[in-house]
Amino acid sequence: MNENPPIGRLSVMMFLQYAIWGAWLPLLWPFLTGHRGMSPEQIGNMFAVGALGAIIAPFIAGQIADRWFATEKFLALSHIIGGVLVWQLASIETYSSFLMFSLIYSVVYSPTLPLTNSLAFHHLDDIDKDFGRVRVWGTVGWIAVGIAIGQWLMYMHADNPTAGMADAFRLSGLLGVAMGVYCLTLPNTPPAETETQNATGRALGEIQRQPLITLFLLAVPVSCIHQFYFVHTAGFLGGLQEQASGFIDMVNTVVGVGGGGLMTIGQMSEIVVLTMMPLFASKLSRKHLLGLGLIAYAVRMALFANYEVVGIGGVMIGVAMHGFAFGCFIFVAFMVVDENTSSDVRASAQSLFNLVIIGIGTIVGSKIATSAATWSTHDGELSFYQLFSYPMWASIACLAILLVFYPNRKKLS
Repeated sequence: MNENPPIGRLSVMMFLQYAIWGAWLPLLWPFLTGHRGMSPEQIGNMFAVGALGAIIAPFIAGQIADRWFATEKFLALSHIIGGVLVWQLASIETYSSFLMFSLIYSVVYSPTLPLTNSLAFHHLDDIDKDFGRVRVWGTVGWIAVGIAIGQWLMYMHADNPTAGMADAFRLSGLLGVAMGVYCLTLPNTPPAETETQNATGRALGEIQRQPLITLFLLAVPVSCIHQFYFVHTAGFLGGLQEQASGFIDMVNTVVGVGGGGLMTIGQMSEIVVLTMMPLFASKLSRKHLLGLGLIAYAVRMALFANYEVVGIGGVMIGVAMHGFAFGCFIFVAFMVVDENTSSDVRASAQSLFNLVIIGIGTIVGSKIATSAATWSTHDGELSFYQLFSYPMWASIACLAILLVFYPNRKKLS
């Protein structure tokens, strides 16, 4: 371990890592439906291929980082190539070309998500104390680009915000190249040169034990629930913003229009949750924290489903629930993976969890979430009550599984 963990350098890494993603992901659905005229089924395919990189990651990126290549150098190369690729999505008009470029970009970008976690874990002495302080800057990056794009659309593309969303891909491309260059300055994180056994194979063996087996099984349905949020929330909130009056009108002047900026309220609450995580982690077991995350998922979807009853205030509370949903489940889950795997396969284990929650889960979740929009449309009118009820009940089911099968231990190591 390091005597002086590079908190500042790792924090900048997280800021750029998630700003790249946050620039365009919340706007993908409204951009492709409103500007490119794609069908829900086609957009579901876009989200699905966007997750394929996470499936490939453990077998390529994890093995490379654990056995052959310094993690920071692999990240640098991936981000520079990814920056060039995502820039192209701003101008591609056809479904087939957009699908192809999305797939290639996913293969390049997705592996970088678990590897930034793995690099941070490698250089931090106290994960409970320090990882939240580092990871929170990824949330700040997501907020910063979300508000920046929202303001850009409001002032530069007021007549046609959906067309202006193409600029989100250009911003992501610039940030990607900047991140690639910055990665060359990160602390050296060499592979385990003395190990020869396949890292992914070793990691697969280790995740078959509790609590990882339960965590991995829950990751797919939780990812599906998570995907409902990212597929539908920007459009849902954007519709409310178009009815701007009073409080919501004031909010629009800060976060801009299009829904993506308004979603940053969830990331703002995430900052609070991650900042408080050292306190939470010292007082609550991993099981309790994961359970709180699942409760937050259910509450958020319940508030969205009943937006006509709870009003705009209730919807804003629902958006803010994202901080607890992400912080207490997904953030803590990556910590559990790190705590319960051997040091020489942790990059591969992180990539395997990423495969499940961002790869398989996102593919399945994207298809379900986009199909649910069809199931919930009656006489041309989308029923948000029906749409958001699906993930609400799924969250409750996941909570029941966690309570029954996840082991009761204060802290796993």
